[in-house]
Amino acid sequence: MSPVKVGLLGFGVVGGGTFKVLAQNAEEIARRAGRKIEVVAVGALNVDTVRELVGDNVLVTSDAYEVVRHPEVDIVVELIGGDTIARELVNEAIARGKHVVTANKALLAKHGNEIFAAAHDKGLMVAFEAAVAGGIPIVKAIREGLTANRIQWLAGIINGTTNYILSEMRFKGLSFNEALADAQRLGYAEADPTFDIEGVDAAHKLSLLASLAFGIPVQFSKVHIEGITGLAKEDIAHAERLGYRIKLLGITRRCDQGIELRVHPTLIPVERLLSSVEGAMNAVQVNGDMVGPTLYYGQGAGELPTASAVVADLVDVTRLLLADPGHRVPHLAFQPGAMADTPILSMDDVISSYYLRLRVDDRPGVLADLARVLANHQISIGSMFQEPHGPADADIIFLSHEAREGNVNRALEEIQALPFVKSHVTRLRVESLL
Repeated sequence: MSPVKVGLLGFGVVGGGTFKVLAQNAEEIARRAGRKIEVVAVGALNVDTVRELVGDNVLVTSDAYEVVRHPEVDIVVELIGGDTIARELVNEAIARGKHVVTANKALLAKHGNEIFAAAHDKGLMVAFEAAVAGGIPIVKAIREGLTANRIQWLAGIINGTTNYILSEMRFKGLSFNEALADAQRLGYAEADPTFDIEGVDAAHKLSLLASLAFGIPVQFSKVHIEGITGLAKEDIAHAERLGYRIKLLGITRRCDQGIELRVHPTLIPVERLLSSVEGAMNAVQVNGDMVGPTLYYGQGAGELPTASAVVADLVDVTRLLLADPGHRVPHLAFQPGAMADTPILSMDDVISSYYLRLRVDDRPGVLADLARVLANHQISIGSMFQEPHGPADADIIFLSHEAREGNVNRALEEIQALPFVKSHVTRLRVESLL
């Protein structure tokens, strides 16, 4: 059988890694796919450098459209990132009848519904394992391995940069800014780390995971997003003292009123496996009604782990090239006509426990006044401790029982206005992950 011909868009870290994996493991990949998979065209800005790496038998061009329009290309692999030119190239590939493999979570989070619909109409595949959690096969696990389950919830550490920063803050007692500078020096964080540290990257990935888990359209715009920039090293230490660790989690949960879709720093009990995921590693826990809790752990980024996921998608597409489109696994796990319109729950209606930290005047009656405000908003205190701060102030740390987010918001507004409160109230959510 003739080889499957691939066009690569982008030859950076992941593009170069993909070419390397296809070349290095060519025989093993062909045995699994049933056919050889060959790169015949590459779109890259550094044409001369790439040509030296791929050889004279591969077209190398700075015109990405030349790759998409190449008559021999069966599968276009989009690895250039962003959601502007990448969107145009992917739509062009689909219009020309070519299957697509992409690692571009931002593209799919914003335009996935449009792209999947266009591919479905053409009987084409869009594979995106590498877009979520790098080398961890979480997309395949949810889309295929857990098909028998009604998934109840999933929670994931799906951004390695923030996990590295939080690990360094805990291990070394660093401030956020110190840990970020360390991450940038070692290459774990970009020069402009905004997408990572503000939670946007994790939200892109979570919106895709939620669609796979619950059979809903991709809805990135409805994700509640909070990053880690407001965390103090004191919060890391207090959490540890209370038996928790802080992780930036993406959480999506099915409940009676709708589906929760949120990214934020979260206190996790130290006995949970997710709390032990350190450094730049990723992990996703998925709870299904039949299988119970399952955990997927590994490298969430990097040249070869991400390239491994890209090549796995290429093998899957190759295996299914001749299959009837109606017999292929749907892009988002559920048949297109069976997607649900379940609403995304307002953050005000989310139920969680809470960690609260604030600085107050150290005098009689303060605790009673704080407890009264919380009680008036149906918030019950689970535990509390106080630490002196100078001769006249004290830091108070509360852990609440479960409460409605809207009630907590109103209580914090009231507390913030009290005359004895001398700092911004830090609020973090606490999840048992049971």
